[in-house]
Amino acid sequence: MKLGARILKTGIAIILSLFLAQIVDSPAPLFAGIAAIFAVQPTIYRSFLSIMEQLQGNLVGALVAIIFVLILGNNIIIVGLAAIIVIIINLKLKIDNTIALSLVTLIAIMENTGENFIEFAFIRFSTIMLGVFSAFIVNLVFLPPKYENKLYFKISNTVEELIKWIRLSTRHSAEHTLLKQDIERLRTNLLNIEQLYIMYQEERNYFKKNDLVKSRKLVVFRQMVSVTKKGLETLKRLHRFENELQQMPEHFQQSIQEQLDCLIYHHEELMLRFIGKLRQPDPNDDPTVCLNKKDLFSLFLAQSTDMANKDDSKLYHSMQIVSAILDYGEQVEHLETLITSFQSYHQDENELKIEEMNE
Repeated sequence: MKLGARILKTGIAIILSLFLAQIVDSPAPLFAGIAAIFAVQPTIYRSFLSIMEQLQGNLVGALVAIIFVLILGNNIIIVGLAAIIVIIINLKLKIDNTIALSLVTLIAIMENTGENFIEFAFIRFSTIMLGVFSAFIVNLVFLPPKYENKLYFKISNTVEELIKWIRLSTRHSAEHTLLKQDIERLRTNLLNIEQLYIMYQEERNYFKKNDLVKSRKLVVFRQMVSVTKKGLETLKRLHRFENELQQMPEHFQQSIQEQLDCLIYHHEELMLRFIGKLRQPDPNDDPTVCLNKKDLFSLFLAQSTDMANKDDSKLYHSMQIVSAILDYGEQVEHLETLITSFQSYHQDENELKIEEMNE
């Protein structure tokens, strides 16, 4: 089990909220700690959005609690009815993320109906908001996760697994069941990568001069995700039509293998070039064309001519494999263009700070 930044931030936020509640002599510091738990977010930007939503949600919970207590009292049935109203209002205002804390505010306030009820309600509301602000402070000053690092290495590790399976599949060496399981795992990895990309996108720069660099990085990372998706789609086609591919002529299978070997090597090379582990190509050198699209397509057309009079599904299935490879190749070429453009703009600056990390 790994002790992540989110766990540490939650603990620190609880400590800070309870400490501040004691300083202001709050009669119920526990509610500040509960509020801090709900308000901790993975990024500063999300924390800012959260504090605005929590403020609205808690106001809803506090106002409904006060109105119901003053008019109907705090019978357990009344509390339940008030909770339903709070949930409905939160949903109408599209702040459903705050429902839990709104209900905590509601119950905390409806607990007491003494003579100084309004003062009591204000104190409870303030105590809960103190917990929310404590979580925001922790998010603001606590070192944020290096989402750029996390995103790159998550993509890199997924690409590494993807390349391994593509290489095995073209040689018909992959174990069918294990590959099927790994395809599902790779799909899950891509979903996690999408979430990391969103978090990286939400990170805000403290200096305006970094905005342009960040926007260019976002374009490159977005393309890295797109390339990885196309690579996974190619692997799925190879896996699905493995038997049909094996029944195709030997020279056709060999061409598919050679084209993919060159393509995945180029993909891997670009991932390393992006973080400076490979030298930049000399602009005077002829570019290496990994995927000869014309030859591959011509080979497929020749093969389709030979099999035109046969009622054989192998032709149509091989067409899907070829189209996936061509699409994958085009995405890799576009990634190379973006990386070359990015590094040409920032060749004299150490803009990209990728550090080794343990997954």
